[in-house]
Amino acid sequence: MEGQIYKIHSDFYYVQKDNQLFECKIREILKKQQIKIVTGDFVEFGNGVILKVLPRKTFIPRPAVANVDQIVVVSALKQPDLDFKQLNRYIALAKYYKIPVILCFNKEDLGFEQNSQDKILSIYENIGYITIFTSAKEKRGIGEFRNLLKGKISALCGNSGVGKSSLINALNPNVHLKTKEVSEKLNRGTHTTRHCEIIALDNNTAIVDTPGFSNVKFDFLLPQDVDLLFNEMLEFRKYCKYGDCLHINEDGCEVLKHIEEIDETRYQSYTEFVAEALVYKEHVKYNGKKKESAQKISNNKTQVKISEKKRQASRNTKKQLIYKEIDEHEN
Repeated sequence: MEGQIYKIHSDFYYVQKDNQLFECKIREILKKQQIKIVTGDFVEFGNGVILKVLPRKTFIPRPAVANVDQIVVVSALKQPDLDFKQLNRYIALAKYYKIPVILCFNKEDLGFEQNSQDKILSIYENIGYITIFTSAKEKRGIGEFRNLLKGKISALCGNSGVGKSSLINALNPNVHLKTKEVSEKLNRGTHTTRHCEIIALDNNTAIVDTPGFSNVKFDFLLPQDVDLLFNEMLEFRKYCKYGDCLHINEDGCEVLKHIEEIDETRYQSYTEFVAEALVYKEHVKYNGKKKESAQKISNNKTQVKISEKKRQASRNTKKQLIYKEIDEHEN
C-alpha cells in the first residue's frame, strides 16, 4: 500500500491512507542505507513496516518536512517582538529550497502602530511576498488565511510563541492544540509542539504544525550564491562588474549603486548570511565536502554500499585465503 507519513514519534511512523492511520516501523535495510524519513513523505508499506520512500516533490530539512506546497512563516507583531532578521532567515531558507512563501503576522489584537504595518507591507509585498495580518485570539483575518491555505499542504514555521498552535486551533476548533503564554522576562515563547504533524483542515487542505526554532544558519552554500535568495537583488546582480561580487565593498557593484532601494534590515540579513557562507567556504577549501554514498543502484535496485575501508579489509582477507591455499598446495 501507499500512504503519507502524518507524524513521527520515537521509532514509530504513522502512515495515513484513505482516512486510516497505520502505526509502522522502518525496514532495517532502509536504516542501513541511512534513508531519512520525514513527515510528509509518501511511502510504500505493509504489515506494519515501511518498505520504500517514494520520490519527493519538495523537501526542507528544518523543519524536516516533505511534499508541502507552500511554507507559511508566522511572526508575532508583539510578545515576542517582531524580529525582521529571523523572518528573513525563514524566507531565504524557503527560497533556497524553491518552496513558495506566505508571511503571516499574528497577534494583531495586541495592537501596533499603523506605520509598523505599512513598513511590513512596503518591505515584503514590494518584493513579491503575500502578507496577511491575523489575530488567532479574536479570529481576525482567519477567513482570509483559510483561503490562502485552500487545497494545499502548508507548513507553518516560526519562532516559539508566535502563535502557530493558536492559529491552527482557530482554523480547526476540533484540534485543541496546547498553547502557552510568552515569558515576560525573556520575551520569547516556550515549545508546545515537539514534532512535525500533518493536521487536516478539510479533505483537500492540511497544515503541518512544526516545532519553533531560531538557529537557522547559511553555512551550507557559497557566498556568491547568497544574493540569489533575495528578490530585490536579482535584477541588479547581473550588471555587477564581477560575476562573484558579494555586494559589500566591491568596485563596480550594481547592487551598492541601488542600495537605497533595499530595506536596511534586509541588507543587514544579507551580510550576516554572507559571513556564515564564508565560514562554509573556508571549511570546504581546507576539509573538502566529498562524502561517500551509503547506497548504490544496480539493475534498477537500491543496494547498501560497502564503505571503502570495509571493501579493502574484505580484499585483504581474500588475499590471505588465496596465499594460504597456495602454501597448502605446495606443501
